Amino acid sequence: MKDSFLHKGLRKKLVDDLVKKGIKNDMVLNAIMQIPRHLFLDNAFVNFAYQDKAFPIGSGQTISQPYTVAFQTELLDIKPFHKVLEIGTGSGYQAAVLDILEAQVFTIERQRDLFKKTKEFLPSIGYHCMFIYGDGYKGLPKFAPFDRVIITCGAPFIPDELINQLKIGGKMVVPVGDGDNQIMHLVEKISETETSITTHGNFSFVPMLDNKEN
Repeated sequence: MKDSFLHKGLRKKLVDDLVKKGIKNDMVLNAIMQIPRHLFLDNAFVNFAYQDKAFPIGSGQTISQPYTVAFQTELLDIKPFHKVLEIGTGSGYQAAVLDILEAQVFTIERQRDLFKKTKEFLPSIGYHCMFIYGDGYKGLPKFAPFDRVIITCGAPFIPDELINQLKIGGKMVVPVGDGDNQIMHLVEKISETETSITTHGNFSFVPMLDNKEN
């Protein structure tokens, strides 16, 4: 499927809606404007791709609502060449946003089929990351430290192992809570023993699970 003028027009409307909802970062809005979200969805949902809604992508996972992607990315405050760890590759849409922002992206997925699908798909449409099949709770200690960590699923708690993998001055964005609703947390690592944690509203994510799916 091509990226048509119609799709670009629908993306412009989506970006306008995100601005009305409070997204201010021009680089984030530009990334949303560039990415052909309809290519990330199953055929049944393609006609709804530029609605500000989450949709199922298989393996019990969803592609996040564009507002949620924009909000988390804005909160992360990505700079070019930042080394970013993403927990929960999913469809790859969030990773594509990070790639456009010129981050060096390491992304972990625990669902084997989804991992294989997205690892093949994202480079085919021009986005490049390091894809890892693994347990997000463990992070990637051999590639640490990271400037930023983003968790794109609902964590029951803030994983200490991921804080340990942040650089001093680094930031992690994580939705925390059990059940269907989570509170967005921004964790800033001040020193090896001190963090600052602020909360930023209610969201809904699929749960963060441990271990790899075999």
